[in-house]
Amino acid sequence: AEEARAYLTKLRTILRYLGTCDGNMDEGSMRADVNVSVRRPGGPLGTRCEIKNVNSVRYVQQAIEYEARRQIDVIEGGGMIVQETRLFDPVQGVTRSLRSKEEAHDYRYFPDPDLLPLKLDAVWVDSIKKTLPELPDEKKARFIEKFGLTPYNASVLVAEKEIADFYEQTLSETEKVSGQATKTVATEVANLVTGDYFAALKESGKSIAEFHINSKMLAELLRLKLDNTISGRIAKDVFEVMNESGKSPAQIVEEKGLRQVTDTGAIEKSIDEILAANADKVAEYKSGKDKLFGFFVGQVMKATGGKANPAILNELLKKKLGN
Repeated sequence: AEEARAYLTKLRTILRYLGTCDGNMDEGSMRADVNVSVRRPGGPLGTRCEIKNVNSVRYVQQAIEYEARRQIDVIEGGGMIVQETRLFDPVQGVTRSLRSKEEAHDYRYFPDPDLLPLKLDAVWVDSIKKTLPELPDEKKARFIEKFGLTPYNASVLVAEKEIADFYEQTLSETEKVSGQATKTVATEVANLVTGDYFAALKESGKSIAEFHINSKMLAELLRLKLDNTISGRIAKDVFEVMNESGKSPAQIVEEKGLRQVTDTGAIEKSIDEILAANADKVAEYKSGKDKLFGFFVGQVMKATGGKANPAILNELLKKKLGN
């Protein structure tokens, strides 16, 4: 059942990449007929039953799992499997008999006399092969090798051509506005697209083309993070406001005063205040409780509204604590 699901998923993805089919099974663009038979270990294949017109990849897996169990129960109960056509009821999660097919010829596996033989010219087939677009597996391999993405992120991004195209468009625009073209940037884009962006997109119920947050807005948000105008935590807050208001990241940062504090004097002042207010914990830290370092970082971040530059904060704090 899992193999059938994986096969259909890959087939549908390829068809969508080729542009020959939208693959929307619930709309009838693609359907699956499922033939199921079971056998005892080492025995011959049993009588098959055909489940017609299954309209979901998930339902295909469920139909196979149920039908296999049903046939096993019938055989182990001393009964015989009847060759028939069945349908899958997604509400009940069961297959039901539709009509019997007592003989194999009922499946009509013979040449149709009204159709002429179709002969494909090898040269023509080869010419079509040369025009094929980059398919999912090739794209995944390129994303991993060229952009340094993890296999998981690459798999998620290439699952749909629209998503893969959006990722590459966002990456291109991010590289352009940030002036950086590294694997780190590629990973930052991938994490944003597969994380906060996907979550917001799913919640909206819209397509990428319909969604109000576009690739240029994401590129601008990442540019602000990459040039240390805002921190990673603030970037998540800005995204939430972007999603709610539709405003640009730069506008949100300016209106809410979210620019990251890089002034060492200001950060040092906050550190001194936190250490003075927590003298007991400073003593504990110096006695060996190293985990308290995270506490101090959190308190300074809280005092600065999350705007202190993390790298500068960590460096100054270590010096203050005598590290």
